[in-house]
Amino acid sequence: MSQDSTAPEAARKLTGRRRREVVAVLLFSGGPIFESSIPLSVFGIDRQDAGVPRYRLLVCAGEDGPLRTTGGLELTAPYGLEAISRAGTVVVPAWRSITSPPPPEALEALRRAHEEGARIVGLCTGAFVLAAAGLLDGRPATTHWMYAPTLAKRYPSVHVDPRELFVDDGDVLTSAGTAAGIDLCLHIVRTDHGTEAAGALARRLVVPPRRSGGQERYLDRSLPEEIGADPLAEVVAWALEHLHEQFDVETLAARAYMSRRTFDRRFRSLTGSAPLQWLITQRVLQAQRLLETSDYSVDEVAGRCGFRSPVALRGHFRRQLGSSPAAYRAAYRARRPQGDTATAVLDPVVPAQVGAGIRRPASPLDQGKPQSDAYAPGRPSLPGQRSAP
Repeated sequence: MSQDSTAPEAARKLTGRRRREVVAVLLFSGGPIFESSIPLSVFGIDRQDAGVPRYRLLVCAGEDGPLRTTGGLELTAPYGLEAISRAGTVVVPAWRSITSPPPPEALEALRRAHEEGARIVGLCTGAFVLAAAGLLDGRPATTHWMYAPTLAKRYPSVHVDPRELFVDDGDVLTSAGTAAGIDLCLHIVRTDHGTEAAGALARRLVVPPRRSGGQERYLDRSLPEEIGADPLAEVVAWALEHLHEQFDVETLAARAYMSRRTFDRRFRSLTGSAPLQWLITQRVLQAQRLLETSDYSVDEVAGRCGFRSPVALRGHFRRQLGSSPAAYRAAYRARRPQGDTATAVLDPVVPAQVGAGIRRPASPLDQGKPQSDAYAPGRPSLPGQRSAP
């Protein structure tokens, strides 16, 4: 369930000593301090004077300390895993490595909390901890777009959707990268105490109470390293080199000597995305580059990116970036320093979406994550939309 949805089912009754207002944040050594601090700030500061209901925060060490974090800082958590038994919500803000298993004791504590009715939350790479505990099996989930292919490959029973800022599946919730962790925490406050309380908290944090859109605008065209040795790598490389031609997923499946169904399954297992979604995103990214670096008309850009018509380009472009191609080009050129093409290519901005509350960078060419998100090399390309190009 996407960010604009409410929880699909009523919360289960808490058992034992668990209390709904108690939030446990599970920290591990090697975790980034920014992501780790998000739930601490949202749930750990008394803002009742601003109309924000108070939570009781329990900061728990997921393993023996001291816990070392970004910049070599050492943290000492006041509680251990035993404190999770009192929490109605358990938040895992990050995990240090998307390829190494979390401590078994922490996984067991999460499973037990879930069985006893607690709400389990994974921010960014914290989704890998939830997946390792088996809590995402058969469920929709998201994570930072860079790591979505790895999550999908390591845990094939998880329905990974890299387009969403966060996914609320009732008693298990996951979010994308750093800022999306704030979005999800605000959503939790909104679910618990209503829109007014969430809005008051957002004002204190100086962030929009609810952002629209998803992660599509931050994707790029590179691929996860895992695909390099796979036979599909050649087909993907061909597709990227021939985006100016009109071809569909059936064409790619034929080049891979597979049925469409088999090709879809293999492609998704490698990249975490459906091939049609991936292809549309690549065409939109190519359109962005041409709008930034050429004087082609929008109709010509559509043809050079393999869209069947300018109408198709405009529809997909607006759904992914919240702007028309013409408005995107105008905003890009307005911000480009005179005579400084290189700088401009790296920093285009689309007009703010209605209701979004902020202006957000649109080109994924060089919009990298902060160092605290760089757990794994490479930047995978992921899907943009569901409809055909």
